[in-house]
Amino acid sequence: MFAGLASEDASKVRMLLTCVERLPDGSEEGIYYAIDLGGTSFRVMKLELGSGSMVINKKVEYRPVPEELTKGTSEDLFDLIASALKNFIEREGGKDEGRALGFTFSFPVRQASISSGSLIRWTKEFSIEEAVGKDVSQCLNEALVRNGLNLQVTALVNNAVGTLAMGHYYDEDTVAAVIIGAGTNASYIERSTAITKCRGLLTNSDLTVVNVEWGSFRPPQIPLTPYDICFNVEKKRNHYDQAFEKMISGVYLGEIARLVFQGMAQESDVFGSSANFLSIPFIFSSPCLAAIREDDSPDLRVVGRVLEEQLKIQDVPLKTRRLVVKICDIVTRRAARLAAAGIVAILQKIGRDGTLCGTTNDRKIRGEPKRSVIAIEGGLYQGYSVFREYLNEAMDEILGDEIASTVSIRVMEGSGIGAALLAASYSSTRQNSA
Repeated sequence: MFAGLASEDASKVRMLLTCVERLPDGSEEGIYYAIDLGGTSFRVMKLELGSGSMVINKKVEYRPVPEELTKGTSEDLFDLIASALKNFIEREGGKDEGRALGFTFSFPVRQASISSGSLIRWTKEFSIEEAVGKDVSQCLNEALVRNGLNLQVTALVNNAVGTLAMGHYYDEDTVAAVIIGAGTNASYIERSTAITKCRGLLTNSDLTVVNVEWGSFRPPQIPLTPYDICFNVEKKRNHYDQAFEKMISGVYLGEIARLVFQGMAQESDVFGSSANFLSIPFIFSSPCLAAIREDDSPDLRVVGRVLEEQLKIQDVPLKTRRLVVKICDIVTRRAARLAAAGIVAILQKIGRDGTLCGTTNDRKIRGEPKRSVIAIEGGLYQGYSVFREYLNEAMDEILGDEIASTVSIRVMEGSGIGAALLAASYSSTRQNSA
């Protein structure tokens, strides 16, 4: 993290500056719109705010991104989004005139201002090569004009920054945000004096929000196993080295388990003769992994059903079912503990872990204790209880009881709301009427 703040490309942890220097504080009022693009679907939303951290009304609409548009042209992709927003506004009976628009774009961006930034690379399922290097806000703004809408992007953020904004809106002790879902990332509030790169982007503000981009981190202390995705190239996906993400996030955990099962089937007859489906990449999803790990029935009947329905492996004996549960547990536990270590690293960087920014191994409260809130969003943490328990347990273990008592994890839902809140915070005029 220190290296990433010192200069560009000095660290696998990119530490991208977001140009966000103030966060929502609950005083925002009015009606705002937001778009959230981060995967094979996107959301358009309308947010009505009242003073005192009060969301008066929220309307959200989900739309899929057709597969062909994830590999087509940027114009087609942004036209789809702009058209969906236009139809949404018309159905809501609202007006677009002068409204502030928040845009959550959950791909690595080199930010030029709070409202603009160029795409560094695609991740996940997207591979629109001609869009790389383009200002994604400008792409959306042009699409909005083509679709007859009179509004422009006020705030461009990724989902981690949006989650931080939402956390801060409800609780001003929020110091960082973490996404643990299909992908994983983090953001946090940093002292401007700690950032030596890109001085031209910094203003006189004492604080700025940093987009960590921790998915690309390769933990040198953590040996990669032969089953980790980094060694398994599939032509249909982006294959930048996202080692940390591939050990933690929901897109990959099921695939790691599948590769272990496949290795077992190749070296033994543990699954009998019906293990052909184990050779199909990504056929075993993380929700399947979670269902297996959380099966507490005496005969592990859920394990048997998942193996039969998803992998076409029938009549699995109880001994093998227990082995399958153990593998899913190991994959889950490693992921949760790595995520916890990442969160503690951020707390250490900002002096909230009791080690004086890592200068001592003795974790203890010095002076007045400070409360630190971590906002978390993502289906893997929210929907998978075993993962959540392992992460919380690991944080307590690393921090120790005294420091752990000052750290709270707060679940947030809807990072797109955070983009709307930031748009409200940065809007030139606070709106008090529809």
